[in-house]
Order: sequence, then structure tokens, then C-alpha cells
Amino acid sequence: MKRARMLRQVSDFSDFSRGHWLQELLCQGEEPSHVQSSPDGQHLLVLQKSRPPPLPRVVAFQRHGISGADLERNWQPPQPALVGLLFLQSPVALGSWVLAIVWEHGRTEVWHFVVAMGWQLLQTLELCQGARARIVSVCSQGASLVWCEERPPLDAHSDMSKCAFRFCVCTRALEVGEQGVRLGTVRIVLHNSPEYQVLASPQHVFLVPAAASFATTSKFLLIWHPEKAKLTITAPSAGFVHSKVLRSSSESDFRKLLLGSVGLLSGLAPLDIHASAVSNSGGLLLVSTKGAVNMVEPDGTQRHIFDLEGALLAQEGPVQLKTFGSILACVLAGVLYLVDQNSGRLLEKKILSMKEVHFLESPGEEDSIQLLTQTGIYSFSFSKPEDSSRPEPCLVEMVFEEACRYYQRRSLSSSKLTVEKLKKGGVFQAPVALAAILQHSLHQKQKPVRGLQDTYAKLLSTMSLELQSYMSLELLKTCVVCAPESEVESYCEELVEQEVSRVLHSDVDKDNLAYLNSVFASFPKAAWKAMRSCLQLQQNGDGLLVARATPEVWKKVLGGPQQEEVGQNGVVPLFELICTSFLRFKPKWLPSFVELTQQYVSVSWAYSSKEGPEGRVPLYKRALGVLARKNKRSEADDEMELELLLCSKRPKAVLQALHLLIRLKRWQRVVEVAEKFSKLSPLLNKEIFTTLLAEFAQHRELDPYLDTLWPLCPAELTASDILTMVLQHLPRSQEDPVPFSGKENQLTVGLLKPLLQRVVQRPCVRDEMYSDALQSPTFPPPTPPREH
Repeated sequence: MKRARMLRQVSDFSDFSRGHWLQELLCQGEEPSHVQSSPDGQHLLVLQKSRPPPLPRVVAFQRHGISGADLERNWQPPQPALVGLLFLQSPVALGSWVLAIVWEHGRTEVWHFVVAMGWQLLQTLELCQGARARIVSVCSQGASLVWCEERPPLDAHSDMSKCAFRFCVCTRALEVGEQGVRLGTVRIVLHNSPEYQVLASPQHVFLVPAAASFATTSKFLLIWHPEKAKLTITAPSAGFVHSKVLRSSSESDFRKLLLGSVGLLSGLAPLDIHASAVSNSGGLLLVSTKGAVNMVEPDGTQRHIFDLEGALLAQEGPVQLKTFGSILACVLAGVLYLVDQNSGRLLEKKILSMKEVHFLESPGEEDSIQLLTQTGIYSFSFSKPEDSSRPEPCLVEMVFEEACRYYQRRSLSSSKLTVEKLKKGGVFQAPVALAAILQHSLHQKQKPVRGLQDTYAKLLSTMSLELQSYMSLELLKTCVVCAPESEVESYCEELVEQEVSRVLHSDVDKDNLAYLNSVFASFPKAAWKAMRSCLQLQQNGDGLLVARATPEVWKKVLGGPQQEEVGQNGVVPLFELICTSFLRFKPKWLPSFVELTQQYVSVSWAYSSKEGPEGRVPLYKRALGVLARKNKRSEADDEMELELLLCSKRPKAVLQALHLLIRLKRWQRVVEVAEKFSKLSPLLNKEIFTTLLAEFAQHRELDPYLDTLWPLCPAELTASDILTMVLQHLPRSQEDPVPFSGKENQLTVGLLKPLLQRVVQRPCVRDEMYSDALQSPTFPPPTPPREH
């Protein structure tokens, strides 16, 4: 499982030719520069916009610089703006890549790089055919250029509402050969369209609306498939909408494309796009203004990945997105987020001290991320499975990195604490001592304790059991990596058990909880066995579920971070994780487990205490929530819901279960529940009896069980009370009343007679108060003797 390491500086611009000049360019002015690296990571382009010096310019820097001509292009302000810097693949004879610089009016310069000579201009081309055309967005797709251009109307005074759809999406092959550059003919992908931003993946081109000026066109995206000559309409709020193959230029009209989908599109919500980028897998990444990161696949489907902190997006700050393998890197308001694209799990969140950050290409290194800042080049690396056989340097390094984070949080100073300062400061003895102990114990496993300070030796003797446990865990991880397929499952079960036990005996904070979620998702069966072992769950001789976990473990299971504290992104509390495992592997045990947890809660926390789990959401309701999230509902789930309600022994839950049984017409079970739970409290007894008396008045299904129901009648109910309730719940007949009805389901006085006799013959409460006096042998009592 990948986990990010510390952000480390790997270079101070010494990797690039003219590195000091590059640093000056990045630090100049207030407006951020546009920085772009070549796909092989060897060249870096910096576009200076309107900042001093006044002339906009493009400067290229070569990594691992070799002598040769440098590329530096500037242009006068009357010249149209630059709209694209594109790297195109070229034949091997001219080098791996060529650079196309595209201006707004369509002029394109093609440059190529030769190792011995540097950057050289190949050719200057004109992309657009019309002199009035203006390019607003451009990208490269394979060996072709794709762009969106504006074609203003010939009549300058024409109505703008009629010329709203004045844009056109075009493509043109650009072939780079040894003899020069050759442009193919212009092909129209889409005409009479609104303005689009074109973004290219290896096989597709995404058309994203550039502005929300038109209510209808800002509700969907277009995806062009060049090989199939097909356009797909997709709306992130509705998914795939429509797809059409464009066989002729007449079919590429934007309004004709939408003709059959206008009704569906008009009811959709407008697009909410704050930033967009193309991932290395070919999907389109979209960030909404609320911070939701979604992936739109080339087939038009959408998948939610992660939620950023929406409050930061409200500042209209730029969002940078970049994918490295399966890792999504996002920089927002000086915070770097690293997210696993497959699971949506947050791997790392780092607060950066740099204002401007630019991602660099790192081909062939999917386990590292490189960032270019004003102070140098920084790298994020991820641990690999093969590194687990040599844990010593990484472990000691991790000690200091975690110590830096801990002391930085406690520090009142704004100066950043580094590992070097931590080691040389002489103040922070705890990480130094721990690192010394770890290095000694890991490198000198078979040697006695020598060369270690007395204080450290005492600490080592205290930590020996923990170190042995850690070493056995590391050895087991190595076995999992190197084991054959037949043994991997047994090793994984043992590894998961140790990891679950380790987390349960430490602080179950948000990070550990997210880790447990991933363990339960990746190894469900092994996690179930591990949880049974940690809680020591088993059935006794009477068939009852018992657990022999320590109070500390119970508090981790029940009192950890709740859903409102954990947040989104699929992380659920530990109690819900365990309930999910019960439902999957041992559903019959779940009600008994909930009953066990309630017994522990009643002993450890005061009733309705805010610190305890029952002070938030009752445990039985949390278990019911897990049951409700199941995809398919069955009769066994209805029975499970009943058991969970009854095992809580709460009055509201018992009455809810009773009403559910009545709705299912399971009368035998209704009577059993009433007889069992009426003994809990007089108030619950009265509620149960009045509920069943109302049912008795409406139909004859309870007649066989009257001998069991009448003894449940509360003492305070009188005969008049009973008759009043019965009359209130009698079914209303649509026929005229007759002396003798032919229906057999009507209530008769004979059915109520046993209950009424029982109530009437029962001694009154006031009679019981004076029963002692009434039972005295003589009445009135004799006069006491007078005293003389």
C-alpha cells in the first residue's frame, strides 16, 4: 500500500541550463508564470505574460544542460496573444520532440531540438484559412492539431444574438519530416458552435464550454473520437446523453447535433467547473467550485474521486491537477493533496510554504512526483514493496519526519523545522534517542548492547517486546512479498491480524481509521478473522455470544471517531466496519454483538453521556444503518431488522418492532414479544397492551391468543377505559346496522367479557390502601384503658 514520504528538495535549479535565470523568472512580478515541461522531462518552457520587462516572451530551459542554442522568443504587444505551447512527436532523425508555438491569429512556429546544436526554427505556418479567424484554444492529438477558432460575422453591425454560435472546431494534420513540416487540409469537426476549450487525451478530444453565457450549451460536454469520426454528448449530472457518427460536413453542425436531445438537456443543471485537466489514463478531471473532483471517462460516464476543501475554492484561487500513475496530485491554496484515483483515498496532505508550484514530468518514475518552485525542485517519493526487505534507513528517517511534524504543530515560531535542525539542535532528545535505539537494535541483532548510552540501554530493555513485535511484522511483510501464490493467503491473514491488533492498541484517529477501512476493503475475510481474534468473540455452551476484549479495546471499537468527525471519502467508523463484516460472514451473531456492546456501554459510560457512543447515535441505529446500505434486500434482512430493534430493549425500538410484526401479520411472534417486553416497565406494558387492544378491535386475528393477552392488562386501566378504546378503533361499516350480522369477523361482547370480568373483579387501588384496616378483627378498635 503506497504511502507518501516527506517532501524533499532534490535540486536548487542546478539541473537546468541557466538555472539562476530560471529562478529569477519564477520570482519576478505578481502574475504567475505558465510553466510547461516536455513529455520526456528534459525541457522546461516558461511563458512570461504581462510583467516587467514589458514584452511577453517564451524561454526554454534544458535539463542537464548541454551547450547549444537556447530558445527565447518575445513579441511586440500589437502582435496577437499566444494561445498554445505544444510538444509534438517527430522522427528520430530530428530528435524525439518538436515544439509548436501557436498565436491567436493562427501563425505557428515549429521548433526542434538537436543535442549538438540546440533549438532551431523549422518552419512558420498558418493554421487558419480565413484572415479574420481567431484561435481561442488549441491542443495536439497524435500527429494533428485541434483548435477552436472564432469566425466573426462579415457584417460588423449584425445582431450578436444571431451570431452567438460563431465558433468552429477544426483539426489539421501536422507532419514533421526530414525535409520540413507539411500541413494537411483543414477538417471541420464542429461548426456553428459556442466557444469551447479543447483538451486532448491520447485517443480522444474533450470539448469543455469556455463560458456559461448560454443556458443550454453550458450543461454538457462533448467528446470527439477521431478514429470513429464520432461526437459524444455527456452531462456530468446525467452521464451519457447521445452519440452520433459524423459522415459528412453537413452533419457536423452544432445545432443539428443537439436537435434530438434539447428536451433532455434543458432539464439538466448547468456545469460547475472550476478547473479541468486530462489524466494520464485518458479521462477528464473536473473540479467543481464546491471542491468535488470527478473523472469523466471517454465513454461519457462520470466517477467521483475526492472532495477538496470547498471553502478554499471560494477564493477563486487556481487549482493545479496532475496524475502520476494512479496518484492524483492537486495543489490548491498552498496545500498539496495526493489522492489514490482508484479508491479515492487521501494518501497525503501537505501545507506548502511556496506561493507558486509547478508539476514536472517524471517519465518512468510513477512512484515519485517532482515540483518546481521559486526555491528549487522538490520531490515526493512513495514506498515500494521491494524496499520492505531493507527497513532500517526508512524507519529511522520516518522517526525524524514524524518528529518534525509533531514539534512543528507545537511550535510557536513561524520558522520551518527541518530534519537537519532537529538532529543538530540538541533540544529534541526523544527522536534522537529513538533513532539510536532503532539503529542499534536493527543493525546489531545478534550482538550484546554495546556502544549505547546507559539511558538508551534502559529504554531498549523497556521497548524490547515492542521491537520484537515490529521486527516480526516486518519479516512477515517480506514473506508476503516473496511467498508463492499458494501461501500468500495464509500470510495475508496473519499480517492483517497483526495490523488490526496494532491499530486497536494505538490511537484510532482519522488516519488509522482510514487505514483500517482500506484493510477491511482489501482483505475482508482476513479482517473478519482478525477482528474476531482481537475481540475474542465466541459462543459459549448455551449458544450465547461472549467477548473477552479488554476495556481499552472496547473503547476503541465504540468510542472512536464518529461519522460527523471522520468526514467524507468513504471512511466509516470502526463499529460500522465490524457490523459490515458480521453481515457478510456471520449475520446471526450481529444482534448478539449489538447487545454485548450495549452492556459494555451501560457499564463504562453514564446514560446519554456525550463522551460515550450512546450520547450521539444509539448503537442499534448505527447497526440498522449498515443493514440499510445493503444493495439487495431479502426476508433474512427483515428478520435481522426485527432482532436489532428488539435487542436494544429501548421502548421506542420495541414498539417499532411490534408495529413491524403487526404489519407482517406474524401474530404468534407479536404475542411472544408482547409477553416478553411488557415486564420491562409499566409504561411500555401500557403502550404494548393498548396497541394490541386496538388491533383486537379491528379484526379477529388475535382471538386465539386472548388467554395470553388479557393478563397483560395494566392495573390502572378501568372497564370504561377499555370500552372507550375498543369503540374508538372499531372498523367503520358501510352497511346499515342490523341486530344480527352475518359477518364472522365482527367484535362481540362475549369476546370482551373475560377481560372486563378480570378488570371489574380486580381490587381497586383505594381498597388496597385500606386493606390492613378493613381486615382487622374488630371494627372499630376497642377503647384504650383509662389511666387513673
